[in-house]
Amino acid sequence: MLIGCPTEIKPQEFRVGVTPAAAAEAVSHGHEVVMQAGAGLGAGFADDAYVAAGARIADTAEEVFATADMIVKVKEPQAVERAMLREGQLLFTYLHLAPDPEQTKDLLASGATCIAYETVTAPGGGLPLLAPMSEVAGRLAPQMGAWSLQKANGGRGVLMGGVPGVSPAKVVVIGGGVVGTHAARVAAGMGADVTVLDRSLPRMRYLDDVFGGQFTTLYASGDNTAAQVAQADMVIGAVLVPGAAAPKLVSRAQLSTMKPGAVIVDVAIDQGGCFETSKATTHQDPIYEVDGVVHYCVANMPGAVARTSTLALGNATMPFMIALANKGWRGACQADPHLAQGLNVHAGQLTNAPVGEALGLQAVTPESILA
Repeated sequence: MLIGCPTEIKPQEFRVGVTPAAAAEAVSHGHEVVMQAGAGLGAGFADDAYVAAGARIADTAEEVFATADMIVKVKEPQAVERAMLREGQLLFTYLHLAPDPEQTKDLLASGATCIAYETVTAPGGGLPLLAPMSEVAGRLAPQMGAWSLQKANGGRGVLMGGVPGVSPAKVVVIGGGVVGTHAARVAAGMGADVTVLDRSLPRMRYLDDVFGGQFTTLYASGDNTAAQVAQADMVIGAVLVPGAAAPKLVSRAQLSTMKPGAVIVDVAIDQGGCFETSKATTHQDPIYEVDGVVHYCVANMPGAVARTSTLALGNATMPFMIALANKGWRGACQADPHLAQGLNVHAGQLTNAPVGEALGLQAVTPESILA
């Protein structure tokens, strides 16, 4: 199989879908790899590293899309990239279709088969291709929130850890999953007063057992959430429903109860965001203000630390990429029902029920496609 990897073109996106190590692995299995020139530069990988791994370099994205059997990316294909997809081609990347009807329409029209990193599951539960970027985004969230809290950026001018005699920032994390856990760990490590809200009692017991004393856990009832949001200097939205649009957990009315200059960091913005007032921003222009509250809603947060993110993502995606190349998408999905859950689009059919529900489209099951 010929595996192609174009340069990411989403604004301020520096990651790359295939590392030199992954290229070498694919070549060792008898596959060809074509990289667009400069695709790895943002993550610190020169073209020479790919050539040494056995890949060849193409000058343009058009050449990569025209020749590759499988396109491996990081972010969802932009409109110009979607126009280059063709019937029978395999796309393996993050898609986040639920809040993106235009992308969904274009992928359906392309006739391509599209497997989304974020809906591939694991035998023991969890989302193995989303987890590495959730870990990165979770650890970044308090860091970017602390920057947003600075007075020069419109924030309250509160230092995360305070100083002797002055209280630290109060940070509320909504969601105790992978993102929330990593966000709470880092915020607590910065010295903040941290509370994690979640509805799963087993998850809260786990967090208390493992991190007892570092932060507080609290059941995410409506009353508790409203009270904590009103008191917070920073609220981190870390809630995910796999494949579906993120639930809106904080209304604009609740936002208006927050302190002037308080900050929200919406890590769920890729799936539409979990605050009513959230809208996607970029690293170039990351924040905006609504009702006196600073919003940080960058849709590709891990792109800010592109090398770490690329290496972490590559470690997770490489075995699946090799399986898809070795067996073809159908054979690989038939052999691995967890990979099959990543199938979102095939030959003009939507194959993910939560996406269909979010967009009002009919969806079939991956199993029906594979039968």
